Amino acid sequence: MRKQIGKILVANRGEIALRIMRTIREMGKSSVAVYSDVDVRMPFVRYADEAYPLNGKEARETYLDIGKIISIARKSGADAIHPGYGFLSENSEFAAEVENAGLVFIGPKADTIKAMGDKTEARETVGKQGVPIVPGVSKPVETLTEAMEIAKRVGYPILIKAAAGGGGKGMRLVREESELEAGLRGAHSEALSAFADDRVFIEKYIINPRHIEFQVLADNYGNTVHLFERECSIQRRHQKVVEETPSVALTPELREKMGRSAVSAAKSCGYRNAGTVEFVLGEDGSYYFLEMNTRLQVEHPITELTTGLDIVREQINIAEERKLEITQDHLARRGHSIECRIYAEDVVNNFLPDTGRLELIREPVGNNVRVDSGVETGNEISVYYDPMIAKLSVWETTRDLAIQKMVRALDDYVISGVKTTIPFCRYVLESDDFRKGKYSTSFVEKNWVNNGSASSALSRRGMEDALILASYKLTSGSVAGKNGHVAVMKTSEWLKGRFES
Repeated sequence: MRKQIGKILVANRGEIALRIMRTIREMGKSSVAVYSDVDVRMPFVRYADEAYPLNGKEARETYLDIGKIISIARKSGADAIHPGYGFLSENSEFAAEVENAGLVFIGPKADTIKAMGDKTEARETVGKQGVPIVPGVSKPVETLTEAMEIAKRVGYPILIKAAAGGGGKGMRLVREESELEAGLRGAHSEALSAFADDRVFIEKYIINPRHIEFQVLADNYGNTVHLFERECSIQRRHQKVVEETPSVALTPELREKMGRSAVSAAKSCGYRNAGTVEFVLGEDGSYYFLEMNTRLQVEHPITELTTGLDIVREQINIAEERKLEITQDHLARRGHSIECRIYAEDVVNNFLPDTGRLELIREPVGNNVRVDSGVETGNEISVYYDPMIAKLSVWETTRDLAIQKMVRALDDYVISGVKTTIPFCRYVLESDDFRKGKYSTSFVEKNWVNNGSASSALSRRGMEDALILASYKLTSGSVAGKNGHVAVMKTSEWLKGRFES
């Protein structure tokens, strides 16, 4: 008998909580929000049909407290819990506790999360299905001697990676043997801090790789499809900032081959619901399984814009034990979509998070411009959570038009009160490497960190001036120049001058 879900608790915050709640409302269901003391005035709290306090500020005492969340779910009469992404979304214990409480977990089964969450086990599981695996070892590496033997066998450079995590945490690039001891020690320490598990493994580092991921959907009846790829190679600290679909690096033949591998990877662990299979793509066209994220991805909007599907709706339908109504042969993608993640970060100071009150926000609008935001003017970007402000996505019929639309949207985006990644995203979109589609995960290192002209073009003063100018234009429409004259200038023109100076 099919499960009926009427009320869903969203165990998350910010833009993703709000985005999930909108689909819940469209489906005629009710939403329940949980919120920390810091988030009491956030838009997602007001939008929910019901909202309950978690009584605390830090993540460990609020959004990571399994007991509190399940207790509120029972109190509210919720039928299901949607974890969003981050926090408890890939916590197998949480998924199991939700099911044990008689609630529906909108995501994969707990044992699947556990299997794919352990990177060493995931490599073995998908490798048995013929999915290409990066050369290396699947068993945890414990000693320096063992690490040295493995590194010599696979060849430098190598990556030391946390077995229990992802998101760039517990990861160290080691280019030669002299760096190995420090890299191993650092990876162990960070893995323990981030995941309470210090196990690490070693794999070959692919030079100038591209990061390609495939969105998959799987129901409870063995039907699995992929919704094509997303290119996620523009990263800082191994975390994505700009994504696009389709990838210019894939030929139709390679896309079909990687898509089949993604479906095989999902089937290898009996996957259900929405997930993402991530690959690293070499310069020679070879590709290897990287990991599987057993949750909704941050960058899912660009897949929705090109396929016309609502992935959250599909997640809920699958959780209600409905069959997928789409087949691989009938899936189609049209046009091109780009997403820029708007973080509160100082892009000329190693992308360090910035905090403060959002004094003014003006979001871009227009045809095929989508803003997934969780904040509004007056909200605070705090030290307690991820500094993401919003995700800006655009769609157009061609890649060139999508780039043009994104540049315009970035120019129209006004955020005052904190430093943001808007200037960096604009730099990416304007760069020759991005426009030609010739970029890799080393883009930031090659074009930003080590490029003096790029960094100097975006001094702290310059970014602050840009925000002040945009804010002033919003209220007056003009800028007072020397000798009392009034000079009207588009923010985009002013920024272009900054880039070219």
